[in-house]
Amino acid sequence: MAAAFGHGGGLAFPAAPAVAGATSPTGPRERRRGRGRKSRAVTVAGVRPSSPHGRFGAVSVGGAGVMAVETLSPDWEFDRVDDGSQKIHAEVQLKNYGKFLEEYTSQLRRIEDALDDSIGDVWDFNLDPIALKLLPYEQSSLLELIKTENKVLNKVITVYAALCCEIKKLKYEAETKFYNGLLFYGEGATNASMVEGDCQIQMGRFISFLQELSCFVTRCYEVVMNVVHQLAALYISNKIAPKIIETTGVHFQTMYEHLGELLTVLLTLDEIIDNHITLKDHWTMYKRLLKSVHHNPSKFGIQEEKLKPFEKFLLKLEGQLLDGMIFQVPAITLTANIIWFPDSFLIQKIPAAAKLLDRKSLQAIKIHRDTFLQQKAQSLTKDVQSYYVFVSSWMMKMESILSKEQRMDKFAEDLTNRCNVFIQGFLYAYSISTIIKTTMNLYMSMQKPMTKTSVKALCRLVELLKAIEHMFYRRSMVVADSVSHITQHLQHQALHSISVAKKRVISDKKYSEQRLDVLSALVLAENTLNGPSTKQRRLIVSLALSVGTQMKTFKDEELFPLQVVMKKLDLISELRERVQTQCDCCFLYWHRAVFPIYLDDVYENAVDAARLHYMFSALRDCVPAMMHARHLESYEILLDCYDKEIMEILNEHLLDKLCKEIEKDLRLSVHTHLKLDDRNPFKVGMKDLALFFSLNPIRFFNRFIDIRAYVTHYLDKTFYNLTTVALHDWATYSEMRNLATQRYGLVMTEAHLPSQTLEQGLDVLEIMRNIHIFVSRYLYNLNNQIFIERTSNNKHLNTINIRHIANSIRTHGTGIMNTTVNFTYQFLKKKFYIFSQFMYDEHIKSRLIKDIRFFREIKDQNDHKYPFDRAEKFNRGIRKLGITPEGQSYLDQFRQLISQIGNAMGYVRMIRSGGLHCSSNAIRFVPDLEDIVNFEELVKEEGLAEETLKAARHLDSVLSDHTRNSAEGTEYFKMLVDVFAPEFRRPKNIHLRNFYIIVPPLTLNFVEHSISCKEKLNKKNKIGAAFTDDGFAMGVAYILKLLDQYREFDSLHWFQSVREKYLKEIRAVAKQQNVQSASQDEKLLQTMNLTQKRLDVYLQEFELLYFSLSSARIFFRADKTAAEENQEKKEKEEETKTSNGDLSDSAVSADPVVK
Repeated sequence: MAAAFGHGGGLAFPAAPAVAGATSPTGPRERRRGRGRKSRAVTVAGVRPSSPHGRFGAVSVGGAGVMAVETLSPDWEFDRVDDGSQKIHAEVQLKNYGKFLEEYTSQLRRIEDALDDSIGDVWDFNLDPIALKLLPYEQSSLLELIKTENKVLNKVITVYAALCCEIKKLKYEAETKFYNGLLFYGEGATNASMVEGDCQIQMGRFISFLQELSCFVTRCYEVVMNVVHQLAALYISNKIAPKIIETTGVHFQTMYEHLGELLTVLLTLDEIIDNHITLKDHWTMYKRLLKSVHHNPSKFGIQEEKLKPFEKFLLKLEGQLLDGMIFQVPAITLTANIIWFPDSFLIQKIPAAAKLLDRKSLQAIKIHRDTFLQQKAQSLTKDVQSYYVFVSSWMMKMESILSKEQRMDKFAEDLTNRCNVFIQGFLYAYSISTIIKTTMNLYMSMQKPMTKTSVKALCRLVELLKAIEHMFYRRSMVVADSVSHITQHLQHQALHSISVAKKRVISDKKYSEQRLDVLSALVLAENTLNGPSTKQRRLIVSLALSVGTQMKTFKDEELFPLQVVMKKLDLISELRERVQTQCDCCFLYWHRAVFPIYLDDVYENAVDAARLHYMFSALRDCVPAMMHARHLESYEILLDCYDKEIMEILNEHLLDKLCKEIEKDLRLSVHTHLKLDDRNPFKVGMKDLALFFSLNPIRFFNRFIDIRAYVTHYLDKTFYNLTTVALHDWATYSEMRNLATQRYGLVMTEAHLPSQTLEQGLDVLEIMRNIHIFVSRYLYNLNNQIFIERTSNNKHLNTINIRHIANSIRTHGTGIMNTTVNFTYQFLKKKFYIFSQFMYDEHIKSRLIKDIRFFREIKDQNDHKYPFDRAEKFNRGIRKLGITPEGQSYLDQFRQLISQIGNAMGYVRMIRSGGLHCSSNAIRFVPDLEDIVNFEELVKEEGLAEETLKAARHLDSVLSDHTRNSAEGTEYFKMLVDVFAPEFRRPKNIHLRNFYIIVPPLTLNFVEHSISCKEKLNKKNKIGAAFTDDGFAMGVAYILKLLDQYREFDSLHWFQSVREKYLKEIRAVAKQQNVQSASQDEKLLQTMNLTQKRLDVYLQEFELLYFSLSSARIFFRADKTAAEENQEKKEKEEETKTSNGDLSDSAVSADPVVK
């Protein structure tokens, strides 16, 4: 390791250029005191070796702080009046510049500090763009390292060292590749999503993996055999046979440890496969599929000669891997969710042992196991509390010991303390990890449910485990610096012990081969320790000491400290890797069912919200292992499933609950005046949910989960959506938004919804789509041009006027107007069909024909006035034909039909008025409507781009449309008359010609209905109350125009007849009142007053109807008959032809001139 970090250990950059913050010969202290400080504030760190400022080679920014001010050009000298504004502006600019310089200086300082070579910085576990790898490394081979003059010993140590290295490689391959590949088989695909054949496809993809596993297992067998053979060759029981070296008192414990590790690998593979039900099921299905293929290979496009070798290969795999025959020697292992019971293993593998055990013994083992688990569960809470104190105090020790500056006079003592603290942290991690894995896996394998208390306690232990790992990581810089020194210190201690023993051996002058071997081994250990503490060197030292400790070379009080030092050296040399292994929480994937319970606990105890970081760090540990899955098209599928599952649980059990609780709290706080519930914290308790918002974003997969941002977005979205639904609540939501900022520190987005909106009422589109409902539920007022809701469940009635329609047209565009008229036309078609059916009915038609005949007979005697009595008689006679359950006669229904037709026409009128209103509002920005500039021509003259030309053309078109619309608008009434009139006036619809004679009884029916509605306005029950319904007058006027019957209706002089009738009755009542006033009969007078009042009301209603009908007739040009309109139309067409002819003549005469 190069001394890039100042103390001989850390990260080395080969041939790195001089970068600010790198080590310089002058040292960091001198730089700070010297010239660097002056230039640092105004330089940008860069790579310029030739710079006179040494490592601060840079681009200078305003070195002396002098600004050059250019002379103002003469064009700017027009304003010589000094009003003080220039001075103010100059001061403001100077302040801004000073502020910029301050910010820039502090920014540069931060950059320099970040690149500085101090080793006290804290690293964030979630942001690790760079990491330190502390494992010592060298390129020397075993043969180069194992060099002594004792050739035989060299060979022995080399063979054993090579075997140990091979075992380590095999173990690493098994742990990273094969364990994970087997464990994750079948994951990432739910039963619901799997279709027939998916199992076989997965197994088909997995065969190549099993083949690799078969080769791996075969290799393991070979290595085990080799280890046994090599040990057998060394330890010969035959006393006569020559020995390679003297092995009396030599114990190669390292060899047995490594052999145990390899056998553990084989056992683990057996246990994983034995516990993997999905793998076995899929294997069986795959074999069945193979049989099907065997019977008909051509169907599957497979050659038969290739099939048999493949079947043999599968049988070999099954025999070697799937029958639990990988390992046949007892050992104990634990990986992921696989737990191994020695008793079960012995009974299964050694039938002789099974015979020795009776049922009681077996039962006793199970009872003992249950008792152990029960005791573990009971002691979990205490364990958590104890370890919480232990780990907290250890973290404090770490912080304090690593923060202190190392004193040279107590350097060795300080290194020993650091070493002990590091080892203590590792041992805590080891103990906690063992408790978690053992307890969780025992619960799982014994299929016993965990209590919530146990789950919470285990999750707390997981957090402590990750806290230890984070502590080591946070102080990576200092740990990295310390590890190299501690390693050297431990090597020195070991070398001292070995040198003492070596002197003792040399001082003994007796020669023997055994003594020579011991001396050679000690020399080898000594030489090997003089170098980096790599795995190979430590292995060689361990093997050498196995030989070198015989013949009482070391005293008992010397040997044990040496063994302790070597163990410490092993641990410290691989500190980062060993801590990472112990703190690896990959096993949580198999126990992720505890995650919802954990999140519920975090939500309930918001005080410890920060521990979420530790749990997500533990969940992230599963990812590297999942990348070895081979049964899916890509391991990305498995990762996506896992990501989705965890995020769904997080949303459901924490984020969504948090969002709803915050919203509820804000809502109740704003509506405290309503006293909705008891919010006394002493009674109902209180949760400080604001702590969740002080959390840093949580890293998970390739994203950061920001709880603050999530809740803020939820509230923003909710408040915005609810404000749009009920704009009158804008103030409430604005208050809630401010409260969220004050109480929880959430930076809310302003909704930017208007506190007052365009008065749009019912939208034109909604009315257009539901016009049949609209015309029946709304009443039209002709004079004010408004629609009023007939009835409502609310305390108010909705209205629609021209302004609403104009605003709606402005929203949707003027194109909506024509569409609305088309919808109205479709609606009228349906209504006129019903109208025709009613008029064609025999009962109605016969009565109308009689009335026409009667009027013709008596009109001369009755002064050409239709008798009121006859209309009244018709109205009463219709009721005899039948009434609806609501008490309506056929004439009532016919009146309603005409009112709806009239309402539709009123709506068309309002659409036209709204369109004019909208266009006039838009066109008011044009200065002169008589002289509008042609923008297209101006753009052409200037020779601007094609896009500009298109824009100008579009603008001209818009201006033209608005000008035309605001000036005249479209004659929709004329269109609707022209489209229906020809059909109405055809001979086949002769029955419609009787309509004019039904108008008198219809008006009478309408007046009675109108008076009834107005009287209900003063009653408590206002159902059916109304004060206007001009749709009827509009409908009558429209239908009379379609039938061209204005003159026929006028010939009845109906309203004159009504007026005379009521005036006559009023006079008669007045006369009677005069007579009766003399007799002073009060009751009779009251009756007469009521009668007079009733007659006045009726007369007034008829007058109002007459005025409304007269007004409505104006829209349809009642002054002209159909014949007169046709004549006028012909005259206009002739005028147009004449004017066109004049134009063509002038064009012809101009031709020669053009030529």
